[in-house]
Amino acid sequence: MPQQKTLSQRLKNFIPKSVQCLSEGYSLQGFRKDLLAGISVGVIAFPFALAVAIGAGIPPERGLFTAIIAGFLISLLGGSRVQIGGPSSTFIVILYGIMLRHGFDGMLMATMMAGVILIFFGIAGLGTYIKYIPYPVVTGLTTGIAVVIFSSQIKDFLGLQMGTVPIDFVGKWQSYWTNLKTWDPKALGLGIGTLAIILYFRRFKPRIPGAIIALAAAGFVTWAFNINIPTIGSQFGTLPRILPSPSFPTFEFNKMLLLVPDALTIALLAGMESLLAAVVSEGMTGWRHQSNCELVAQGIANIGSALFGGMPATGSLSRTAANIKAGASTPMAGMIHAGFVFLIMFLFAPLAMQIPLTALAAVLLLLAWNMSELHHFLHLFTAPKKDVVVLITVFILTVLINITAAVQVGMILAAFLFMKQMSDLSDVVSTAQFFEENAEDVKKPYRDVDSISRKEIPEGIEVYEINGPFFFGVADRLKNIFNELSRPPKIFILRMRSVPTIDASGMHALEEFFVECRRQGTLLLLSGVKKGPLRDLRRYHLDELIGEDHIFSHINSALEFSRELMRVEKFKRAMR
Repeated sequence: MPQQKTLSQRLKNFIPKSVQCLSEGYSLQGFRKDLLAGISVGVIAFPFALAVAIGAGIPPERGLFTAIIAGFLISLLGGSRVQIGGPSSTFIVILYGIMLRHGFDGMLMATMMAGVILIFFGIAGLGTYIKYIPYPVVTGLTTGIAVVIFSSQIKDFLGLQMGTVPIDFVGKWQSYWTNLKTWDPKALGLGIGTLAIILYFRRFKPRIPGAIIALAAAGFVTWAFNINIPTIGSQFGTLPRILPSPSFPTFEFNKMLLLVPDALTIALLAGMESLLAAVVSEGMTGWRHQSNCELVAQGIANIGSALFGGMPATGSLSRTAANIKAGASTPMAGMIHAGFVFLIMFLFAPLAMQIPLTALAAVLLLLAWNMSELHHFLHLFTAPKKDVVVLITVFILTVLINITAAVQVGMILAAFLFMKQMSDLSDVVSTAQFFEENAEDVKKPYRDVDSISRKEIPEGIEVYEINGPFFFGVADRLKNIFNELSRPPKIFILRMRSVPTIDASGMHALEEFFVECRRQGTLLLLSGVKKGPLRDLRRYHLDELIGEDHIFSHINSALEFSRELMRVEKFKRAMR
C-alpha cells in the first residue's frame, strides 16, 4: 500500500495545471481575464518571435511556428498556471552556430533531441535540482549571451554593406570596423527611431505593446517613403499565413552524435529559464508550480515545435510577467496567446514583410540589454573570489568560445571549487540537514545550552537555523521557507551560528529572502553570524540592506530585541 500511495503521489505531480484548473471550475469571468491577457501577450510575442528567429539565422516564420505550437503545448501540458512559452533570445547564440555547422535540418534534430532530454529530466525528477545551478554560472552565462546577441545585431542596426558576419566575437568586431564606412544613415535613423518608440512606451505607457507599434511605424515609413533598406520581405521572401504540415527531420546517426553537446546545452538552458520563470511567477502570484511536470511539457513542446519546422522553446520570464500583470489566472491565457499569434500571422503576414531588419535589430539590442542584468553582474564582483572566478570564466567562454563550453566548464569549475571548500571545513560533521526547526533541537545527542528548545519563543516569532555552509545547495530551501509556514510571522530569526562560509548564491538568496519577508510584513533578524560570513555580507552590502541593528552575535540578543518589539506593538494596539 505505501508503494502504491507513493506512485500515486508521483503521478499526481505530472498532472498539468490546465487539468487541475478545469477540475476546480472555470467561470466566464475567469475566461474573460484569460482572453484579455492572452491577446495582450500575443501582441508582444509576435514581433519577438520574428526577431529571435532572424537573430539566430533562421527564417522568421519559424519563430512564429514556435510561438504557436510550443506556446500552446507548454500552457496545455505545463506545471505552471501562468507560464508563457515560446522562442527565447537565450537560444540565439547556440542556434546560430548550429545553423552554420549543420544547417536547418541539424537545428531541427537538435531541438527534437533536446525535447527528449527534457522529458527524461522531468521523469527522473531533476526539476528540483536544475534550480541548484550556481548563481555565478547563470549570471555569467546570461550576460555573455547578451553581449554576443548585441554584437550580432550591429550589421543590421547600422545598415553595413558587408557579406556574411564572422561567427567569432573578435572577428565580428574586426569586420565591423573594416566596413564601418559603409553604414547607412537611413537604416541607423530607423533603428534609433524604433528604440526611441519602444523606450517611450515602456517608460510612460507600459501597458501598450511599444515593440509592435515601433515595428509597425518603421514598416510604414519604409513603405510610404520607398526607403531602400533590407526588410523581412527582401531578405527572406514571403511569410506564410498558415502552419506547415508536421514532418520528422531526417535523422543521421553520425550527425546526432555531433549534436549531443548542443542538444544537452539547449535542454539545460530551456530547463533553467523555464523553471526560473515559473519560480518568479510563483513569487508574483503565490500559485505553486510543478517543476518536473514543467520539464516534461517543455520537452513535448520542443518535439512538437521541431515537427512543425520550429526552433527550441522555453518559458519566457518577460512574457510570463506580462501575462500575470494582464490578469491571467489559468493556462488558458497561454493557449489563447498562441492562438492569437496564429491569427496575427494569418491576417497580417503580408504587412510584416515590410518591417526593416534594422528595426528588428533594435528590438534585439534592447532585449540584450535587459537580458544582461549588468547590475547583478557587476555586483557579483563583491562576492568571494571563487565565485568571481566562476563568473568571469563562464562569461569569457560564452563570448569568445561558445555556450556549450561555458556551461560545461562553469559547472565543473563550480563543483571543484565547492568540493575544495567542503574539504577545508574539517569542523563540519554533516551538511545533509541544513535547516532544523525548533523541535529538532531536543533530538541533538549533545547538551546544547543555546538550544532553541531551552528558549522561550513568544507567539508571532519564528526561528530557523542553517546548519552548515550557506552555499547554492541551500539557497532554494531558503526561498521555500514561507511555503512551510501556515502564516507569515511578525519576526523571523535566522540563526547562522553553524555557518562557517557563505557564497554568492547564498547571499543572493538571503537578499531575495529579505525582500520576501518585507513583502509579507515580516521583520528579518540574523543571529550568531561569524566573522567570516559577516565580512562577506558586508562586502555584498547585505548588512546595509538588512540593517546592522538587525544582525546579532547571539540568539539571546535577537530574542530580547524581538520581545521588546512585540511588547511595543502590543502596547500600541492596546492604546488604539
